[in-house]
Amino acid sequence: MLPRLLRSRVLPSLVGARSANAARSVGASTVLKRTLIAAPKAGDPPLMSRRADRELPELPENGMKWVKTVPIFLIVLISSTLAIFNYQKSSSSVVSSTLYALRTSPAAREYLGDEIYFANKMPWIWGEMNQLHGRINIHFEVMGKKNKGTMRFTSFRRTRMGMFETTEWSLETYDVDENGKRRKIDLLDGSDPFKGIEMDADELKVVGRGSYAPNLSG
Repeated sequence: MLPRLLRSRVLPSLVGARSANAARSVGASTVLKRTLIAAPKAGDPPLMSRRADRELPELPENGMKWVKTVPIFLIVLISSTLAIFNYQKSSSSVVSSTLYALRTSPAAREYLGDEIYFANKMPWIWGEMNQLHGRINIHFEVMGKKNKGTMRFTSFRRTRMGMFETTEWSLETYDVDENGKRRKIDLLDGSDPFKGIEMDADELKVVGRGSYAPNLSG
């Protein structure tokens, strides 16, 4: 009676447990793999749907060609910025006043001749021109019918509301002296033709234009 009872109840449970363990081991050792669909290539029809199992397209090998153009971009940017600042200097009232005074100076006309103007079609104004803080120190090339030279102009303002005082206004010639230096003609000659010239109080001051800049210190 007992052996029959064991065979009818215990043995089926043992067989079921073994089959379940075997099925688990087979499922654990088996890894399901799903093939990826190839990415579209050039010339393929447009994609009408997106799938999660689609491969990503390959990155081009020469995709960083734009890095080579960065130095060219920086050179063009810096050159344009310098050209804009130089144009503001050349069109300022300081350069116009000194050039007019140069035309009316007897010493300058004696060496340069008539029709005194910039030596180049695109003049380059060297030096600092900061009217707001009272510092002007510029020089540029000029020419007349006779000769060429370099005009130097230096002026400063002691106080904020004061007037500019000229310390140098000269013309460097291309004639060389005994020491091998360029001869300098002093155009001041003891008097300051620019004395009393100050910034026009009624002039509209635009931020970013000319030599004006806002006083951020209050």
